[in-house]
This record gives sequence, C-alpha cells and structure tokens, in this order.
Amino acid sequence: MSAIKTIGIVGAGAMGRGIAQIAAQSERDVLLFDLDGKVVDATIESLQKIWARQVEKQRMTQSQAKQALQRIHKCLTLEQLAGAGLVVEAVVERLDVKQKLFSTLESIVAPDCILASNTSSLSITAIARACERPERVVGYHFFNPVPLMKVVEVIDGLRTHPQVSDELMALARAMGHTPVRVKDMPGFLVNHAGRGMNVEGLKVAQECVATFSQVDAIMREQAGFRMGPFELMDLTGLDVSHPVMESIYQQFYDEPRFRPSPITAVRLQGNVLGRKTGEGFYAYVDGQKHVALEPAAPSLPQNLTVWVAPWHAVGHKRVAALLKGLGVAISTAPMPPDDALVLVTPYGEDVASVVSRYRLPPERTVAIDTLFGLEQGRRRVVMCSDATLSRWRDAAHALMAADDTAVSVIADSAGFVAQRMVATIVNVACDIAQQGIATPDDIDIAVKLGLGYPQGPLSLGDSLGSGRILEILRAMQTVTGDMRYRPSLWLQRRVQLGMPLTALSAWKLA
Repeated sequence: MSAIKTIGIVGAGAMGRGIAQIAAQSERDVLLFDLDGKVVDATIESLQKIWARQVEKQRMTQSQAKQALQRIHKCLTLEQLAGAGLVVEAVVERLDVKQKLFSTLESIVAPDCILASNTSSLSITAIARACERPERVVGYHFFNPVPLMKVVEVIDGLRTHPQVSDELMALARAMGHTPVRVKDMPGFLVNHAGRGMNVEGLKVAQECVATFSQVDAIMREQAGFRMGPFELMDLTGLDVSHPVMESIYQQFYDEPRFRPSPITAVRLQGNVLGRKTGEGFYAYVDGQKHVALEPAAPSLPQNLTVWVAPWHAVGHKRVAALLKGLGVAISTAPMPPDDALVLVTPYGEDVASVVSRYRLPPERTVAIDTLFGLEQGRRRVVMCSDATLSRWRDAAHALMAADDTAVSVIADSAGFVAQRMVATIVNVACDIAQQGIATPDDIDIAVKLGLGYPQGPLSLGDSLGSGRILEILRAMQTVTGDMRYRPSLWLQRRVQLGMPLTALSAWKLA
C-alpha cells in the first residue's frame, strides 16, 4: 500500500482532471491548483457530473460520489500545496516552465514530498536539474483519458532515488492503474515503442505501395490491430504526432528506425491535421470518416493454371492448403508452365527480387502474404511488381477472393505492408529491451494497454515466430539497403539461442 494520502496537482486541464479523479476515487485528498482559478472550478464541476453519471450507472454509490467530491480541494496559491506528500505537475510541455515550477515547489513542500512530472516528452533528469534535491524528482506519465487508460509510466531520472519510484508504483496500483518502470530516455516507453507503427506506415505510403486506407485495412483485418497508423494519426492530430516523431528522431541522433516522413510535415503546414480539422488522411463528414469503397473482385478465369513457388516452405504450404480448399489444381512442374499464374510467397523480399533470383516470368508473377495465415475472413494481400500484367493481377485477386474474403492489391514492397510494419514494431520493442529502458514484461504490458495493440510487441514476435521476424528484417535490409531495418541484437541473439523475445538474460536471474 502507498503511504501517500494527499496529492497536490498543478494544472487542472484534461490530464490534471483525470489524475484528480482517480486519486479522489482511491480515497486520496487532492489539492488542485491552476494559474486560472476558473479552470479549477470548471474541473470540479466536471468531476461532479462524472461521478453523478457513475451513480446513475450504478458504478458508484451516492455516498462514494459525495466523498470523492469532498476530497477535491481548490487551491488559490502554490503555498496551499505545502501539506502534500506528492505533487504532480500537468502543465505546458516547456522545460523552462517545469524547471521554474519545481524549483518554486521545493521551497514550499516538505523535504520528503515527491515531485512528479506528467511530461510525455521532456527529460526527467533535465527537469530535476533545477532542484536542490533531484533525487525526489520522478516522471509519472499518465495517458489521456486517465480514468480509461490504465497504464502509467514511472520514469527514473538519472538521480531519482529508487524508493521514490517504488512509492509511485505502489500508488498507481492503489489508484487502479498498471505501473511500468522506465529509464529516462527519449519517448520513455510507450511513445518510443509507437514509432514502429506510424513511421513505417508513412514510409509504405511514401513509396506508393498502398493508399492510406489500404494500409489501415491491412493492419486491422490482416494483422489484427484495432486501428491502422493513419486512423490513429487522424485521431491524435498531426499537430501532436508530427512534432513527437521529429523530437524522438532528433533526440536519438537521427536513428534511422525513427526517421519521420515529409508526408506529415507537408500536411501539418497545410493544417490538414485529422478529425480536429475535419480533414486528415481521411475526410470527415459530420464527424464520420469517409472511406471509398473497394473495387469488386474480378471474375475467376476458367481453366486457370496455377504454379506456386516451392522455395519458401511455410509460404508454399499455406498457399497450397488454401488452393486445395478452394478446389484449385496446382501445377507440380519444377518450374512454371507457359501461361500459368505464378504465385510466390516472400518473407521480407519484393516480387522483383524473387523474379530476378529464380528467373521467373515477370509479367505472370504475383506475391501472396502468408505470414498471418490465409484462413477465410482474414484479409489477404496480393502484391504485384512493376512488370506484372493486369490480366495476371486480376487472376490472383479473383483467386484469393474466391471464398468471399477481402483482398488488397498493392504495389511491390520489401515485406508487403503488414510484414514490414509488424516486423518494425517488434524490432523497436526488442531494441528498447536491449537498451534496458524497461523489462520485457513492462514493454508488453505498456504497449498493449497504452497503444491498444492485440498483443505486446515481444509476445507478438514470439507468436509469429522470432525467426520469421528476423528473416523479414534481414531481407528488407538487403533489398532496400536501409539501416532502419537492421535487426536488434536482442532479436538476433534470442533467435540464435532459441530463447523467447520475452525472456530476460538467464545470468541476470541467478
């Protein structure tokens, strides 16, 4: 149990209100201050309405709602926070403002009072530099909306005393949240891990591999994510997302894995920000996303001959099983017969590379993504090279849609869409583990809760097969020559040693 019973909050905006809500509901007294006293009044009124609705929905009793409201105390000056055991700041994201605030608070609060920042992007060590006792300064990063987003990052600055972070871990649990322990590094944990989805999605679009809506549909309906990158960026707003992408890239000294895209830079300049402006990667009519209808699947040609490349055992097996289930005969010739549709199943390569290596007929060769399986109802992806003729593209599309499963047809890409994006997500998480920014368990918990992924990224890599993820990354790096795809040593070594990505080093457990 946490010994902290009184929490001071500086900043009564959305984040401050959310922290105040969960603190009061956990029977903590809250001292709420904002430079604008009217904002505090509005926050208290908002909390009163929230708790009234909770009573109506029978999630709280009338007595619990009344007591929670009575625990919120409006403060007119910072000096009224003197009795707090913890002060959490939720003010503007400016280092100079936070440093000045913490320096002032030190002269007001007790020597054992913990000073915590809810910053999402600024260094805790830098904030603490302004304090005489930096050992009591810690990051306490909640996510919006605080009552619903059940994860909180507890960030150790360079001089933060471990006991301070231990105390905030206990407090988070007492307030009904899941805490994760994080080293003070750019992006901390969740924002750092989120680079894989958005940055790689933008790279796919920049290469004209697929449209924004195609990428989102593939990530939802093939890879199993709740949202694709462009839906997510429209929800967050590019005025938030793009500066974060630039900041993390620059703070990691131009790490290729985090390289931003000019797509978002141009859209930011044009004020095409997402839902908040009514136009983003999608148009919004009366708040509803507008998505163009996908073209209908072509008719399946009669007497179609299909040849499936045997060189990737997993891919060949999955395509062969699908075609057998559809009643389609597969040519058993060692090389493609004349006038046969040629299906290849690369992991991390593009169609052009496979055609070149095995001397396949380029006009008839089409790739099928098999990493996530081909069961009915899971979106399938057909990939064409620049030389693929429309006749054979349509034949492959019709074949993959023969059981009424949705199909996306995309341009040539090292790693299709979902392969390259999921491999990047897993690889970034592996590098977070390699750098000791957080434990594997905390990485998976934080990303699943904070970003809504179907699994934690390390567990996702294990379930798909870490060896396959490594194969995809190595192939993508070979095809593109881009260091953004170089495999993390955490991934490479665990594949070499036959260890799960979620496993700690054995010698550290002794």
